[in-house]
Amino acid sequence: MQAQINKDKIYKILVTIIFFCFSIAMLFPFLIMIVTSLKTPIEISDPVFSLVPKSWAFSNYPKALSRGMWGRWFFNSAYVTFIVTAISLLFNSMAGYSFARLSFKGSKIIFMLMMIGLMMPIQVTMVPTFFVMKFAPLIGGNNILGQGGTGFLNTYAGLILNGLAGSFGVFLCRQFYLNFPSSLDDAAEIDGCSPFKRYLIIYIPLSKPILASLGVLKIAYTWNDYIWPLIITSSEKMRTVQLGLTIYKAEHVEWELLMAANIAVSLPLIIIFLASQKFFIQGLMTSGIKS
Repeated sequence: MQAQINKDKIYKILVTIIFFCFSIAMLFPFLIMIVTSLKTPIEISDPVFSLVPKSWAFSNYPKALSRGMWGRWFFNSAYVTFIVTAISLLFNSMAGYSFARLSFKGSKIIFMLMMIGLMMPIQVTMVPTFFVMKFAPLIGGNNILGQGGTGFLNTYAGLILNGLAGSFGVFLCRQFYLNFPSSLDDAAEIDGCSPFKRYLIIYIPLSKPILASLGVLKIAYTWNDYIWPLIITSSEKMRTVQLGLTIYKAEHVEWELLMAANIAVSLPLIIIFLASQKFFIQGLMTSGIKS
């Protein structure tokens, strides 16, 4: 018995050491980014690399954020991310609840067709989506045929509409709601609750883990999105923070300023993840596949 206990302790210690090493390896690039953001240009060009800056250049941060309309770009990204996340969580949870708890004709076929979106690369739908946005009838100066104007180009609506729905979120919500016992619906139905009322007063309050998980994933995806804002916007005032980072990518890259700007852009995501880490992990664990 004692030998078995010692074996278990050794196994746990080894697993802990292995995961610790993996964590260090994953955090090392981020550490290098922080160190580089605090170095001077002369020290960065030094052929001898030093992990600790010789002189801490904290002035790189205000200098980096003084180049460009960073206040406007942060607002654009925050506004678009908030709207996209809030609406997509509503759509995903409602659709997931419908597929998991309601029985209606053609539900399995519709769900299977929707899951095709999980296998469809975003590059395949990007050009058609752009044309839909640009030639939207009666929007942005367009006539009834979608001509003569700019549609949703250079607008918040153009940035938002593309990210409102997604098959992955519906799939996770469906799997989460499948874990609830059918007796819960039976009891609510006996009490006179309609399907929509059950969704509001029963399922939504119990959905904090999965909604937090989806929220973190959606926030990270929307905040870090580069391609779609690049396509749908052309004016500087409609840039997002990811597009703002391109101002440092000229012929001569100022690495200290680029790294400082990257840290500033990444900080909101780090804070959000740390604040919702408990629900994030719980939501992924409770959304297992169920037949």
